[in-house]
Amino acid sequence: MIKPSLRRSVWCAAVACAALFPTAAAAHRHQPPSREIPPRARLFTPPPDPAGVRQVASLLRHGQGADALKVARMLYTPQAVWFTKGTPSEVRRAVRATVRAAARRHTLPTLVAYDLPFRDCGQFSAGGAADAAAYAAWIDGLARGIGRQRALVILEPDGLGLVPQTVTAGVPDCGNEPFGGGTTDSANARFAEIRAAVARLEQQPRTRVYLDGTHSAWLGSGDIAERLVRAGVLDAQGFFVNVSNYRRTEELVKYVTWVSKCIAFANDPADGGWRLGHYDFCASQYFPANPNDFSTWGLSDQWYADNVDSQGIVPTARFVIDTSRNGQGPWTPPAGVYRDPQDWCNPPGRGLGLRPTTDTGVPLLDAYLWVKTPG
Repeated sequence: MIKPSLRRSVWCAAVACAALFPTAAAAHRHQPPSREIPPRARLFTPPPDPAGVRQVASLLRHGQGADALKVARMLYTPQAVWFTKGTPSEVRRAVRATVRAAARRHTLPTLVAYDLPFRDCGQFSAGGAADAAAYAAWIDGLARGIGRQRALVILEPDGLGLVPQTVTAGVPDCGNEPFGGGTTDSANARFAEIRAAVARLEQQPRTRVYLDGTHSAWLGSGDIAERLVRAGVLDAQGFFVNVSNYRRTEELVKYVTWVSKCIAFANDPADGGWRLGHYDFCASQYFPANPNDFSTWGLSDQWYADNVDSQGIVPTARFVIDTSRNGQGPWTPPAGVYRDPQDWCNPPGRGLGLRPTTDTGVPLLDAYLWVKTPG
């Protein structure tokens, strides 16, 4: 039996030792929170769209149980939550409710920030903040809503694909041509707005931020790589592609890999820095590959093997892919059927793509996500 005096001495020594050498648990509490996505993370499923619920009910009333089940499964698959308007306080409250709901379920939410000035270049999704100051305040509200919770942020779909080059009387003119030394003030403002948004969101310790990387039938690898860097991708976690679009997953995987490698190539200072800023050197889906013949895309793979991989240049920009509606690939309008066919907005006969998952098996590919609400 240990004497009380000896027991007190042992206890005091243990306390003193603990003060000098914190336990692993105590040390862990002082570690900064991680932005890393947990392996095979469970992704957040928001409340189902009311119109979808009504559709399920209608199908059941009409005896179409199999179709009702399919729609219900789609509604209850993890997908993104879009934030497109509101005051800074309103977006803060809405985001906070979403991330807290996700945390209660031990799931990872995907949040879409879609409120840039001159959004969608004044086209079908026109809107957004009134100016740069209003946008910065809105982003601050969104960031405060996230707080210390875990979240993926899809920052401004189309925000780098459609960049205002001029704005006349409040009407933006957006072009797809590469930006050079003569870049307009409007384009500079767009890049500055997104860089500022990245900087603000990166203050949230468990937030992963992804920028607009367009898709495999839009900007070439070098063009979008340059825009991504100008918009701050090197200070974010990476970029996203194919939001609201239909390009096939196998195309997109090649494309995102090329974009990430092009970013690394054009920012590598080795060998006298001759590569620096030369995004125009990068191979793409347009050259040496043929964009209309996927069998030729190996030519661009080979360029990156020769000029990036073999040179020890290591890409670090990560990416996510929207697979919410690319199960059947892009739509080719049948001749003579539609007066003005549009292949970008809900074309007929498209199908769901790969289910959302963080278990991709592809280097640097963080997740397949359903960013655009399917259906």
